[in-house]
Amino acid sequence: MEKERVQKIIAESGLCSRRKAEELISDGKVTVNGRTCNLGDKADPHSDIISVDGKKIAQPPREKRYIMLNKPRGYITTMSDEQGRKTAVELLDGVEERVVPVGRLDRNSEGLLLFTNDGEFANEITHPSRHVSKTYRVTIDGAVSEEQLMQLSSGVKLDDGKTTFPCTVEVISEGAERTVLRITLKQGLNRQIRRMCSAVGLEVGRLRRTAIGGVKLGMLKPGEWRDLTKAELRMLRNAVGKPDTRR
Repeated sequence: MEKERVQKIIAESGLCSRRKAEELISDGKVTVNGRTCNLGDKADPHSDIISVDGKKIAQPPREKRYIMLNKPRGYITTMSDEQGRKTAVELLDGVEERVVPVGRLDRNSEGLLLFTNDGEFANEITHPSRHVSKTYRVTIDGAVSEEQLMQLSSGVKLDDGKTTFPCTVEVISEGAERTVLRITLKQGLNRQIRRMCSAVGLEVGRLRRTAIGGVKLGMLKPGEWRDLTKAELRMLRNAVGKPDTRR
């Protein structure tokens, strides 16, 4: 096995980002086979023992999987639940690798959810500094005024005092009893769209994520999954500013 830089191995284990791994190495908190590691050192990810703060990291997977799932409502995105609620990972029938969700969708939301066993990839997609776009189809109970649309798109103050970034808001259909919006965010606050709508006096009846970083859910049915294509992976890597040079 060809040796790799230690910070890359740590990132691929899912422990932290590559930049954070470099900081840990510089602080003398990383060892390889019991010896303190220096920035730039390399190791074999499958035979050398790499520890951070005395704790051995998980070995990176030999085979990497990148999966999209159309999460139905009623499923949570944690790997397990003490309350016995249904988890989205249970829907990945036939996937032998241990994959984890990339970001989250709350229990009452549905749509595109990514899974992977590539820790570095997951960190890059979810890191706040990357501003990876996410698009949602949002059904509002009732009508939406022009003022409310302007507030949503320009940024609103949430219940915890944070103000959201400007975003793109498009009206797909509108009426007195129901309005359907397409909202594209480049920010990932907890339950952000529901809280944004609540802040301007709107109630969300249905929320479905339809795209992440240009990768679209398409015609995948609720509860179904598939592996990402090479083209979709390139799109996501481009979205985080790390183009995929592999062919």
